[in-house]
Amino acid sequence: MSAYCLSRFATHRRKSREVSVGPVRIGGDNPIRVQSMTTTLTQNVEETVKQSIALAEVGCEVVRVTAPNKAAARALKDIRARFDAAGFGHIPLVADIHFLPTAAMEAVEHVEKVRVNPGNYADNKKFAVLEYTDAEYEAELQRLYESFSPLVKRAKELGRCLRIGTNHGSLSDRIMNRYGDTPLGMVESALEFLRIAESHGFYEMVLSMKASNPKVMIAAYRLLVERMDQEKMAYPLHLGVTEAGDGEDGRIKSAIGIGSLLMDGLGDTIRVSLTEDPVYEIPVAQALAEKVMKNWVQDASVQPARDDIDPYQFNRRPISSVQLGPFTKLASDEPPTVITPVQHPIEDFVTIAAEAKIVRPRLGDAKLEGLLVKADRIQDLEHLSALCAGISGAAEFIAVELNPEMPLDEVSLALPHHPLPLALVRDFEDGDYNDYKQFVHLCAQFKIRPVIGLTPNAADGILAEPSEHSIVTLSRTCHAEPPEHRIGHYRQLAHRLKRWKNASPIWIRNLSEAKTLRSPAKRDEARANFLDKLLDASILTGSLLCDGIGDMVSIESETDLARSTRLAYNVLQGAGSRITKTEFVACPSCGRTLFDLQSTTQRIREKTGHLKGVKIAIMGCIVNGPGEMADADFGYVGGAPGKINLYVGKECVQYNIPQAEADQRLIDLIREHGKWIDPKPTPIEA
Repeated sequence: MSAYCLSRFATHRRKSREVSVGPVRIGGDNPIRVQSMTTTLTQNVEETVKQSIALAEVGCEVVRVTAPNKAAARALKDIRARFDAAGFGHIPLVADIHFLPTAAMEAVEHVEKVRVNPGNYADNKKFAVLEYTDAEYEAELQRLYESFSPLVKRAKELGRCLRIGTNHGSLSDRIMNRYGDTPLGMVESALEFLRIAESHGFYEMVLSMKASNPKVMIAAYRLLVERMDQEKMAYPLHLGVTEAGDGEDGRIKSAIGIGSLLMDGLGDTIRVSLTEDPVYEIPVAQALAEKVMKNWVQDASVQPARDDIDPYQFNRRPISSVQLGPFTKLASDEPPTVITPVQHPIEDFVTIAAEAKIVRPRLGDAKLEGLLVKADRIQDLEHLSALCAGISGAAEFIAVELNPEMPLDEVSLALPHHPLPLALVRDFEDGDYNDYKQFVHLCAQFKIRPVIGLTPNAADGILAEPSEHSIVTLSRTCHAEPPEHRIGHYRQLAHRLKRWKNASPIWIRNLSEAKTLRSPAKRDEARANFLDKLLDASILTGSLLCDGIGDMVSIESETDLARSTRLAYNVLQGAGSRITKTEFVACPSCGRTLFDLQSTTQRIREKTGHLKGVKIAIMGCIVNGPGEMADADFGYVGGAPGKINLYVGKECVQYNIPQAEADQRLIDLIREHGKWIDPKPTPIEA
């Protein structure tokens, strides 16, 4: 039973302590605060102020600036003064500190908040394997106390705020040897610092548990809240997926991690980390915050409710196998299947398919697997044979969603011979047991897979009598407007299925309606519309996948066949549920970066993006290098200006390579380890 949130089935905002970051208040009843970070060299005061102003003008409420050394920390004084003079005294600045307590002690004099990474702040990592006795461990904690206490005391004197920002993969040797590179290790690393601060009566703190893997990130924040509750702590949370990357993939991965936690009521300030100009982070974060805050409630109507999923350890829900096509099977050991919705009426789509106007969307080796069509009238079923013939070779199966008002007797008479595997989808009211039995019998008669649309309160008889080949999804009546918690509805349904030992696969349907554009030619409006759909899909589908729920997915808010398919595969990849292309872990750049991350990431993506199942980390400096890459297969890390270090896993195998040679050397390294394949031309298939 999870205890990190009041209810797993409804959103109730966690009540956190309110802290002050200069004039901005975080936590408590305050809205979600949106943050970002400058990417300029901190000592270049003019450029750093210019970028800070650009961030503030697009709505950034807190600006973070790296301070990797004492000289950079001293530059914060002038940055703060010029930022104030430009009219932005209401926007607090945060110093980002790694490794150097002396830099933190300088920075706290000039800015409203200092972020320290507990894995780096007072520990020199040697990646040594040691067995600490209890006495040795206590001696290490005493050394940590002596190193961190001066910053705490000075922050208290000046009225500053501190962020204890733990990162997966950059934990101290002490933590690694006792807890491992785990969510528990991340939490314990932060708690050590919290206890020291509280011993001095200091409570103006924010916590973060960042990872590039959304599953790890989600588990760490959940565990942190549970452990803080045990110690009577209620510090606000800064949410973010670190090294999320760029483009659609970076936005999806961030939305999965941040959105999942926000929908559970956790989180007070967020940063969407993208390997792009930081001003592009702000609209994504704002849209994400606005979307989730509509679902938050803080009244007594939400009752405690939890399922039996282990929220701190990923385990996929076990299911019965269902064969959907020659090569498509729903099973516990198979990745989730993508089904693509068809927005045209069946009759029109038959013509499109017959005229070879349907183009198979492809993403690496991932093809169009299934199509979803709607039958609103009995006459629509008459076109199924022609549709199956028209798309043969382009898709493996068709799911037909029946209008629940259509009499099943008439459906039975109208069903034709179908040359492709077929599934029938129908919603049932909570007490429609007789209709359900008739529907399952009809599907068995025609050798069709039944898909049962249910509410979480479905009749026990339906839940207790699964068909051998049935698939379960939420009925459309559950897809209401906020504050309805659709993630919670799926969790509740999965919980009840388990109670009745019903192992039917679950189909996650993203049914949010696409916005109607006033002018399709308006690029900004079209971009905002797609972002809205991307966030909806990532939050709902990605969150459930990270909970181990979901065996088939569809993005039905997107009207374009190819974009809908691509988005579904990208959400699966972002959640780590199905890998169909190269996985890139790329830091968002900052003043420590030793090369242009945006152009480098794009260039490496163009050369290696066809390598299915390979994870490549692109890091601007050693701070975000061997530790932060965590589980990447290969790493491309800035070692010095104009020089690149290459990694296999966490081991540096080539040092100080001229950047002009580094791309090819990376490809050679991938080839040496047997993971390179030559790219093939993308076929245009009709």
